[in-house]
Amino acid sequence: MRSYLSVLDFDEDETLEILDSAARLKIERQSGKLHPYLKNTHIALYFEKPSVRTRTSFTVGIHELGGHVVELGTLNTKIGTGEHIEDFASVIGRYIHLLVARVFDHPSLVDMAKMAGVPVINALSDDSHPCQALADVLTILERFEQIKGRRIAFVGEGNNVAVSLSLLCAKLGAEVRVVSPEGYGLPSWAMENAGDLSGTVTQLQDIDKAVTDADVIYTDTWISMGQEQEAEERRKIFSGYQVNDELLKKASDEVIAMHCLPAIRGEEITKDVMYGSHSAIWDQAENRLHVQKALMIKLIEAARQS
Repeated sequence: MRSYLSVLDFDEDETLEILDSAARLKIERQSGKLHPYLKNTHIALYFEKPSVRTRTSFTVGIHELGGHVVELGTLNTKIGTGEHIEDFASVIGRYIHLLVARVFDHPSLVDMAKMAGVPVINALSDDSHPCQALADVLTILERFEQIKGRRIAFVGEGNNVAVSLSLLCAKLGAEVRVVSPEGYGLPSWAMENAGDLSGTVTQLQDIDKAVTDADVIYTDTWISMGQEQEAEERRKIFSGYQVNDELLKKASDEVIAMHCLPAIRGEEITKDVMYGSHSAIWDQAENRLHVQKALMIKLIEAARQS
């Protein structure tokens, strides 16, 4: 059964097909033409972590496609306190057509995909955030028409967002530079995967070198969920990695600033950049809805044909 746990689960042509579909769905929505592509389908949202954009965009997208949402999570299941994840997936998969899961541990997603018998979408794990990466690439394509050859600088920790962005953009032929403090770069497994892609992924510690002539400057919070006890130490370590107007001046004249949100203004990014003329952040957030609709349609249609 085809699932979407990583940006590497689809090849370049399949990825571009999803992005083309997302662009079409966006136009349809803007013109008020919604089609029930997934009429009479039931899609479960299982969330172990709090969520605003992911939960809302999936919920709205499912409703607009004519489907029905089943809300699940740690408060209304016994996963981890009496039921194994494999048992949960084996049962829930017999009720629904697709499972969207936002988890702490990536192996939980792998176990769900093995047992559910329906497609599983990674709505975020500790390893990756592939739905965010799809929205990011759609946003870049809207501004530059193509991603191949574009220079993308990710400023900050090589976390799950950085991993998915780097691998997806490199798969589509972009030049990705990830600039992080020593010890906070991309994991070794991500760099190993990057070596097989048509684009490039480079890790740096010199922020000026990373953003020089960049077409995209992307950042994420310095303090993710579960890292609150490290907050003060992280603020010191990342203090020189802020995306601000001075940094943008070192990039391409057409540079766009991106952030997956939520943002801590005055830390990893300034309010002036977020709301400035170079910002693509709000289009980027909206595009979560459109790429996820396209992804759900593709996976469910493939499951129906199998």
